[in-house]
Amino acid sequence: MVTFPDPADRNVLAEDCRRCPALAEARTCIAWGVGSLDATLVVVGEAPGAGSPEAARWRGGNHTGMAYTARHSGRRVRTLLESLGYGPDELYFTNAVKCFPSDGEGSNREPTAGERANCRPYLLAELEQVDPACVVPTGRHATTSLLAATGRDLEGFLETVLEPIETDELPPLLPILHPSYQDVWLRRLGYEDEAAYREAVGDALEALGALEAPGT
Repeated sequence: MVTFPDPADRNVLAEDCRRCPALAEARTCIAWGVGSLDATLVVVGEAPGAGSPEAARWRGGNHTGMAYTARHSGRRVRTLLESLGYGPDELYFTNAVKCFPSDGEGSNREPTAGERANCRPYLLAELEQVDPACVVPTGRHATTSLLAATGRDLEGFLETVLEPIETDELPPLLPILHPSYQDVWLRRLGYEDEAAYREAVGDALEALGALEAPGT
């Protein structure tokens, strides 16, 4: 069974934040990063979604105050990495934007460039704290946010999936598919099924030195 994070492992970087008035008004709570500060991987999403407040546990970051704790996306990306052999003490999950960007109708919208910029100091502080072997952005928006921290643009996301990105400012980046869109793109990227994709993710992390080969 996939590990649900311990709330004691929330990495609260501020008592409150109101840099983005629209986000502060819409959120239930700030979804701070959660996990080990000695983690091998930092997994970065874009922002918490609306979540499922009626769920017993996996309600989503907007309600739990912890990144990647939604019933679908949170469980799926955590299951993927734990199935590769990572323990909870090797993983740290966060978002480029910590608050739920409401579309005003109960769902989420894409954060604005200004909202990403306002939240970026938190993300960079987390990466400095953890100093991981690899940063794993999930999806186009998270990859765009990380590259923006280095002054670079993302020209095409699908071409970067499982292709390491080296920068002078950050640890190696290894973009993966966002769990919400994984089923849509797997076969289009040439993976026969989820197992083949999972194996490819493991191979890419192993090549970066962020995952031990089986039997070592």
